[in-house]
Amino acid sequence: MTVGRYAPSPSGRMHLGNLCCCLLAWLSAKSQGGRVVLRIEDLDQARCPRKFAELLQQDLDWLGLAADEGGDKGGPHGPYYQSERSGIYQQFYEILWKKGLVYPCFCSRSQLHAADAPHRSDGQVVYAGTCRNLTPEQVAERSRRRPPAWRVKVPDETIGFTDGHLGYYQENLARDCGDFYLRRADGVFAYQLAVVVDDALMGVTQVVRGEDLLSSTPRQLWLYRTLGLPAPEFFHMPLLLAPDGRRLSKRDGDESLENLQAKYTPEEIIGRLAWVCGLQKAPDPRTPAELADGFSWEKVPRQDILLPEGLF
Repeated sequence: MTVGRYAPSPSGRMHLGNLCCCLLAWLSAKSQGGRVVLRIEDLDQARCPRKFAELLQQDLDWLGLAADEGGDKGGPHGPYYQSERSGIYQQFYEILWKKGLVYPCFCSRSQLHAADAPHRSDGQVVYAGTCRNLTPEQVAERSRRRPPAWRVKVPDETIGFTDGHLGYYQENLARDCGDFYLRRADGVFAYQLAVVVDDALMGVTQVVRGEDLLSSTPRQLWLYRTLGLPAPEFFHMPLLLAPDGRRLSKRDGDESLENLQAKYTPEEIIGRLAWVCGLQKAPDPRTPAELADGFSWEKVPRQDILLPEGLF
């Protein structure tokens, strides 16, 4: 059975981009007779207070996008809040540690963004390996001044996969990714490790998420393999952009669901989103259940979607 998931970081009310991702994830799983898991990615608890997770679940219920398990509903693979899963992440962190792949990093943010640091074509910094080969004496000396974060050593290996929507993609881990964080200096586990462990242990077979996370997939596939975990199939969807071309943001208040609920019915919101995603020919009101039977990834654009002015 297909098991999809929606894994938000609820730092505020959902905006249209979040909702679009949830809709496509729900439809993709349900169109195949599958189930949907809701996982709350609240590793940064200060940024993601529990009240927003509770509101998000109420919003999903109101829209007809309720998950089959997870969140406050619970289920056999809990806990479903990442903030409650640190002990689980520790077990898999230790697997990497015992393989000799984990090392402390003392670099500051300014050092990481220094002029001599390598950059990908999209402007992201690729870690230069500055702390990879520190001696035990150097580690002890630097630890007295500041606590380290912890990185994983990646091989000089190209990993590719065929995305269910965007097609083939590959990266060389050493050149295009670099050694990445597993754990912050304050002890909080990093997204890359947590998401891999959670999707595997929760039985997720299909991951639908934004195209901005496409470049995370090769390193995650490497983690699945290195940890001996089954990898899901990936579908990366185009980003939903504001009419002026900006990426939607909770910070900017881009049509939060709180505002939309005051103006539209659930069916009107879903129908208009389905239209911009190519799932129907007009922005007519629809329920998610009505859209599931005719859902196909072939209908969804592969380029970023610009919201028409005045649609919402």
